[in-house]
Amino acid sequence: MGKDKILKTIEIKNRRASFEYTFIDTFTAGMVLMGTEIKCIRQGKANLTDSYCLFFQGELFVRNMHISKYDEGTHFNHDPLRDRKLLLSKRELGKLQKELKNVGLTIIPTRLFISDNGYAKLNFALAKGKKSFDKRDDIKEKDVKREMDRSLS
Repeated sequence: MGKDKILKTIEIKNRRASFEYTFIDTFTAGMVLMGTEIKCIRQGKANLTDSYCLFFQGELFVRNMHISKYDEGTHFNHDPLRDRKLLLSKRELGKLQKELKNVGLTIIPTRLFISDNGYAKLNFALAKGKKSFDKRDDIKEKDVKREMDRSLS
């Protein structure tokens, strides 16, 4: 008799990112995590709201991604806001560094999930900040779409 694994899908999204930024290109990367961090991610105790990515000594790190402390962790527990290294190929890192030289671009985490093989992965986007009138247009489009859906139902 085989083992039946019931996997709860973990998907933590940064909903605010699509409202604040226009995405130019998206990437997926693995992360270097401690044992207590992956346990908390599997429990869904992470937050991407104020996080962003930056380069430090040629490597990409995610900063301000909050992963709560593990309840059963001892003195080996992690710092909730520590910088976490993202795992990308040299080609992808070079492309991102070249793109970031353009004024007004930044790298924003959009989604944190557990892959099929059990690793934590982070989707992030090369993004440009929206102006206030762009945000108003997005709200207007969303309202029109909602009204259209209601009238069809």
